[in-house]
Amino acid sequence: MTRQAPDFTLPSTDGEITLSALGRKVVLYFYPRDDTPGCTLEAQDFHRLAAEFEAAETSVIGISKDDLASHEKFCRKHGLGITLASDTGEVAEAYGVWVEKNMYGRKSMGIERSTFLISADGRILREWRKVKVAGHAEEVLEAARLP
Repeated sequence: MTRQAPDFTLPSTDGEITLSALGRKVVLYFYPRDDTPGCTLEAQDFHRLAAEFEAAETSVIGISKDDLASHEKFCRKHGLGITLASDTGEVAEAYGVWVEKNMYGRKSMGIERSTFLISADGRILREWRKVKVAGHAEEVLEAARLP
């Protein structure tokens, strides 16, 4: 059974975006912060495969709590051509990825690196939690290519 993806409207590097208005498959990937090593690699991998996602009629949107100025700087610095959206935390909570993290014995709240593949009619087709970056974008692309 698939569940409905929580709808949202967020500011992004491509203007305001509303999930339900996209009318196509969407890869929604949540990441902790712009310009950190793992997040940079993940964004570069999705950027590198952008044409293949487009061929699979799938939009890719990265979401973090960083503001638009940070996203734009991150995209310029690394030559990224993917859409990054800025979330105040409500969307991360709706998707269950705003979690308590434990880093070196210190607990804090943050985004758990997670990805959701959403159908054109807004159903969650697949989700990946606690993502390891290496090979992840390729795995998501394979899933996006399925009918």
